[in-house]
Amino acid sequence: MIGAGGVATVCAFKIAQNTHVFSQLMIASHHKAKCDKLADSIRQRGYKLPIETAQVDADDVEQLKQLISSYKPELVINLALPYQDLTIMDACLACGVSYLDTANYEPKDEAHFEYSWQWAYKDKFEKAGLTAILGCGFDPGVSGVFTAYAAKHVFDEIQQLDIVDCNAGNHHKAFATNFNPEINIREITQKGLYYEDGKWIETEPLEIHKPLTYPNIGARESYLMHHEELESLVKNYPTIRKARFWMTFGKQYLTYLDCIQNLGMSRIDEVTYEAPLADGSGKTVKVKIVPLQFLKAVLPNPQDLGANYDGETSIGCRIRGLKDGKEHTYYIYNNCKHQEAYKETGMQGVSYTTGVPAMIGAMMFLEGKWRKPGVWNVEDFDPDPFMEQLNKQGLPWHEVFDGDLELS
Repeated sequence: MIGAGGVATVCAFKIAQNTHVFSQLMIASHHKAKCDKLADSIRQRGYKLPIETAQVDADDVEQLKQLISSYKPELVINLALPYQDLTIMDACLACGVSYLDTANYEPKDEAHFEYSWQWAYKDKFEKAGLTAILGCGFDPGVSGVFTAYAAKHVFDEIQQLDIVDCNAGNHHKAFATNFNPEINIREITQKGLYYEDGKWIETEPLEIHKPLTYPNIGARESYLMHHEELESLVKNYPTIRKARFWMTFGKQYLTYLDCIQNLGMSRIDEVTYEAPLADGSGKTVKVKIVPLQFLKAVLPNPQDLGANYDGETSIGCRIRGLKDGKEHTYYIYNNCKHQEAYKETGMQGVSYTTGVPAMIGAMMFLEGKWRKPGVWNVEDFDPDPFMEQLNKQGLPWHEVFDGDLELS
């Protein structure tokens, strides 16, 4: 497993809870001390899984190859930054090891989200006899599995898909992001995108919004965004006429976000800054910094939010389609309480809802249920064994048949 942040912490805990599938684990990150701390926290909870740790620069293919070759895993779980997907995939190919991640590749110098870069590896993984599983978090991830389950068991034809993501929790900070601030803010400040009648339609950032009612939460203002799983889902389910992704944000969050953008702190290009040397000499040196990366350094660490986080998340798919020639609606969702996630893993619910599916995807691979040469999205596999494990591993799902989807 590459990464030692909040999602990786949850994934590692869940791996340690399932030693009937996982025999040993290597945790590697740019900062080995973080890996050691995570391994120690798992041991302190009484889990017996053998865990090793290592330092690795996930931008360096040669370092990755050396680590993977020395450890010889069956699978690499990539929970590092999306910028590093391709270097890790290259290293996996060179070492003959299969691959799983939770977010699609994006270039470091451009906030651009699409699967084309990773889908281009399909032939290479096929020829090597290796499996690459893309986007195995919650959204993307469980959202695709929910859609596949609906296509298999509920509908003959899916015509409309709306993925709805609500975090109704409160971390009691003035402003914080629930996962890596750099990735989070890049995603939210980009233009919206949705699919309708065979075309992709672009909107201004957070331009389209409306209140939606979430189970056990109530009405929350929900904003249309671009999200990567729509790209694979409309490809894999060509009967879909409309596909959208919605996420909730509070007024205070959006006010701070607007301020960050107006101040130029969401910029991802380099700026030159003259800074004093740390040796106290009074001399200065010109350095290049990326404002958003600097902002990340001063914002609360998402890993530290769990202790005081209350409330819950609600993420699901609202689907309209045909069964036996008649139109039906279907809503499938999971609610996750932040404090329950924290008690189990020390992390908040947003990390939990991503880390648990990553572990389940790895389980599916190791058990041979999700294993075929090539590069695949989660909906390319049988959803049933994954859905069964969601109920067992802490993310139970619920269904509403022929209810009001609130979306047309």
